[in-house]
Amino acid sequence: MNTFRQRLRQGDVLLGQMALELFTPGIGPMLAGCELDFVIYDMEHGRCDITLLAEMIASCRGSDIIPIARVPDLSYAPLSRVLDIGARGVMVPRVETRAQAVDIVSQLKYPPMGRRGVALGVAHDLYRAGSSDFFAKTNEEISVIVLLESEKAFENLHEIVSVPGIDVAWMGHFDLTVSMGIPAQFEHPRFLAAMDALLAACSRHGVAPGFLPPSAESAVHWINKGFRVISLGSDIDVFLDGVREFRTHVEQHTTAVRKK
Repeated sequence: MNTFRQRLRQGDVLLGQMALELFTPGIGPMLAGCELDFVIYDMEHGRCDITLLAEMIASCRGSDIIPIARVPDLSYAPLSRVLDIGARGVMVPRVETRAQAVDIVSQLKYPPMGRRGVALGVAHDLYRAGSSDFFAKTNEEISVIVLLESEKAFENLHEIVSVPGIDVAWMGHFDLTVSMGIPAQFEHPRFLAAMDALLAACSRHGVAPGFLPPSAESAVHWINKGFRVISLGSDIDVFLDGVREFRTHVEQHTTAVRKK
């Protein structure tokens, strides 16, 4: 059973990681072994396509990790395609208006909440068509994450976040700073004001704010501020940082290994 939405409603902080490069069947179970709650398979900036995504999701079965798909864009039709192969949540980039948010929820929920097409006895229900209460249960379990990453999105912040069915409003920090004309200036007062505005809007409308912080220290800071869905870096960041730290330690404590 997907507990992602249920735990958000309890006020829990959920930790996961975004995968852009290391699409091995072991990545989901490995993150589960690290006691993470979710993995986001990135189809927008990562090398993951629908076939690879299906393999990654299948590899998560039997573990406690929640597989979420970050689709390439709003026009990835239908958005529910990734749900049919077993994703338990969908992250949609570049959401800028309430109308877009309403359409996203509609595509990802079965009637009467939405208009998701019905395919039963396939991967998402483990090839066993469910009973008549399947649709209501699935609507309750599937998570909807919208990425807010432009000035226009923040102009429409409350209208977007207030849409019923939105579970997480995720700060798209790099894109937002580029949109603001302050690229990668994450200590800039305007960016920090946007972070505070997102926290306030989410608190008002009962939505969890999400973020990918650049460091453990940053993660602690923003969790303490109120962010509740946190990606512990990406697979690329964590792998490179780990190897560099390991090599640096070896170089500093031996004389045989020299820098190139």
